[in-house]
Amino acid sequence: MATLPPGTLMKRAAAGLARRCALLLADRGGVYAARVLLLVGSGDNGGDTLLAGAHLARRGAAVSALLLTPGRAHAQGLATLRAAGGRVVDRPPGTVDLVLDGIVGIGGRGGLRDTADQLAASLVRHRGRDGAPAAVVAVDVPSGVAVDTGAVPLTASGRPSAVRADVTVAFGGLKPALVVGPAAALAGEVELVDIGLEPWLRGSPALGVTEWSDVVDWWPRLGPASEKYSRGVVGVATGSATYPGAAVLSVAGALAGPTGLVRYAGSARADVLRRHPSVIATDRVADAGRVQAWVCGSGLGTGEEAAGELRAVLAAPVPVVLDADALTLLVDGSLADRLRKRDAPIVVTPHDREFARLCGEEPGDDRVGATLRLAAWMNAVVLLKGDRTVIGTPDGRAYVNPTGTSALATGGTGDVLAGLLGSLLGAGLPPERAAATAAYLHGLAGREAARGGPVTAPDVADALRPVVARLG
Repeated sequence: MATLPPGTLMKRAAAGLARRCALLLADRGGVYAARVLLLVGSGDNGGDTLLAGAHLARRGAAVSALLLTPGRAHAQGLATLRAAGGRVVDRPPGTVDLVLDGIVGIGGRGGLRDTADQLAASLVRHRGRDGAPAAVVAVDVPSGVAVDTGAVPLTASGRPSAVRADVTVAFGGLKPALVVGPAAALAGEVELVDIGLEPWLRGSPALGVTEWSDVVDWWPRLGPASEKYSRGVVGVATGSATYPGAAVLSVAGALAGPTGLVRYAGSARADVLRRHPSVIATDRVADAGRVQAWVCGSGLGTGEEAAGELRAVLAAPVPVVLDADALTLLVDGSLADRLRKRDAPIVVTPHDREFARLCGEEPGDDRVGATLRLAAWMNAVVLLKGDRTVIGTPDGRAYVNPTGTSALATGGTGDVLAGLLGSLLGAGLPPERAAATAAYLHGLAGREAARGGPVTAPDVADALRPVVARLG
């Protein structure tokens, strides 16, 4: 960056920020004569805000800057704003069309304090020329959130001590708080502005957000000579006489995936064949025949017979998905040791309570960090389910799934996810890509199913097929 003239990155950031603000104002009567309020803290985040305000002032907006730390405001940014016709105020004006949140940036810690917290709480009261609530645009991150974890501190009354934005304009790269944790819900729509950092960024990012283009690239394709065995075979050891639905749902997820054949092993054999006659079914894992991946756990039970089936699955030299009851069985130290010594890939898919049983504590605010710690300890890829599902690898890489929906918070949807994930492993995808792809498509299926009203797990399984069909 030493080759760039001083202030270049800030000018690029401010220009991108001003462009996004202008687009918002275009739907609110235009930039000219718009009332814009800048909430300005110290440092570069405040400088970005002041320079963006100057851009808007030159286009005819009435720009007011409220300086939270007047003695530490970015000097060049403040001078530029004033030269463009902006003014400094000691209280918000009566009419505000758009607020730029530049209170604190990526260096902020521990929530907002005093005046800043009061300003954040008051943003909902601002109204524009048309009487509509003011649009709130956060600069890089919403002020007050924990940037590295996505945690949001609360006040004594339980209110978030942070800004709630309609839009967040991020510079150079996405911060964890924009994609995971409660902070992601405060960020609103996130737009990334390229300010030219890429030549100085080394290697792949430690945290990524799965995109549709990733899923399209990763999805296994059929060749002209493909047949059912070359496409891969997935084994499913789930369900029981008590929980036959778990077997039916996990097999449904597997059938929606790319493998050419599904083998079922378990006591729900009759139920599975009644719903899915294309499946080859046996009573035990040992009798299932050759597979390229196993799915184990959903509805299996936690008795000795179930533990024996899990041991048989872990003995197979193929990738394995472990879900639900299989995770409960892993609390037994001997099974956990066997897991960590395996050479073949493993993916575990806990929700928060299952995570707590494995680790002794819930994930907490830092869901990415918690996922990565469990992945390293288990020597497995961990898919931590939630509204923003996190996938972590033993070597410290993580993906966040953006397609999650509360519609999936119903019994059995995790069984469908595990089956789809197993099918992707059976087709040869690396475990982290299989997990990220399965979570992404599962989320889309949940959204699709929700269009018809309250969602059940069979609805999600049915919706998977048209979602997968979009991959081409």
